Amino acid sequence: MPGEAAIPGTFCQSARDRSRIGREPLKALEKDTVSMHFVGAAVAALSGDARARVLETSGIPAELLGAPHARVPAEGFAAVWLAVARELDDEFFGLDRRRMKCGSFAFLCHAVLHDRDLGHALRRLLRGFALVLDDVRGELRVEGADAVIRLENRIADGAARRFADETFLILVHGVMCWLAGRRIPLALAEFAAPRPPHAQEYTAMFSQRLRFDAERTAVHFDAGQLAAAVIQDEASLKRFLRTAPRSVFLKYKNEESWTARLRRRLRGSIGRSDWPRLEDIAREFRVAPTTLRRRLDAEGTSYQGVKDELRRDAAVHHLCGTRLSIADIASALGFQETSAFHRAFKRWSGVQPGEYRRRAVLAPPGAEEPPSGPTAPRS
Repeated sequence: MPGEAAIPGTFCQSARDRSRIGREPLKALEKDTVSMHFVGAAVAALSGDARARVLETSGIPAELLGAPHARVPAEGFAAVWLAVARELDDEFFGLDRRRMKCGSFAFLCHAVLHDRDLGHALRRLLRGFALVLDDVRGELRVEGADAVIRLENRIADGAARRFADETFLILVHGVMCWLAGRRIPLALAEFAAPRPPHAQEYTAMFSQRLRFDAERTAVHFDAGQLAAAVIQDEASLKRFLRTAPRSVFLKYKNEESWTARLRRRLRGSIGRSDWPRLEDIAREFRVAPTTLRRRLDAEGTSYQGVKDELRRDAAVHHLCGTRLSIADIASALGFQETSAFHRAFKRWSGVQPGEYRRRAVLAPPGAEEPPSGPTAPRS
């Protein structure tokens, strides 16, 4: 989901210089979005006043907390993470009995930077998390051809425990990918909880293969990856921390997957009224349509699913960042009728596009720029 960096903390960018879809650079449409569910979970430990401050600083309308199917730009969620950490002096959202004080994540990254390979770095990273957290910890084991990170989580509240598992895995996997300079594919992600309503998000966050109601939360990957060299240095660490936490939760993507290839091909259709059919794409990829369907299915997605994700993210971008009419946006996204776009957007976000645009106000002028991080230590 990565895209151009926006003004830190801004939910809706200015419409200035964004007059028509057809004249916008393609990069402006490569916007990642995050489910509003995670925003709600991130601010759950805050008081009412603190929650209001965080949402205002991040440019996210408080009304969207009541629309769990809504989505926000990735930079908006990053701003929430930073703002919550500043409020609580805790980079772990107040989930653990012990605060993960601001600066802890940067310290852990420094600690593993000079390990010779990913296996040594990962073990050191998990030991580091065990020092800064009390209730959540992870252990690495090699089981045959698989390397497995299993979590122990003693948080009592079910929703908080699940979000802690999600956050811990995001942090660990994000650092792993950065250290190796590429995405480390997860062959399986299993969770010690029932399947949540937002489970579809896990296919992008973790793995195409998911299992729920497991004995313990765990992720599995090829044990051969543990021998991968750590390729980062002090200069690249500064860049990584400067863009954290966005660089952490977006991680590296498998740009050679069938899903990524399809996304790249379909992205070129944004702004046009005619989108290629699956059969057209299969012909370009030199495979049979049934083969393309099967390979997409193996990655946990489909042609229609990828198309809808692209149109959804582009719709959010244009509703927030342009003054285009809803009819123009619908046409540019390939909808023959504006009413069909209304129905689709309601299905994607839980609200009508006009209501979404009304709620999506600009962040207040002079919102402070996020520090390097996830957060800079308090003075």
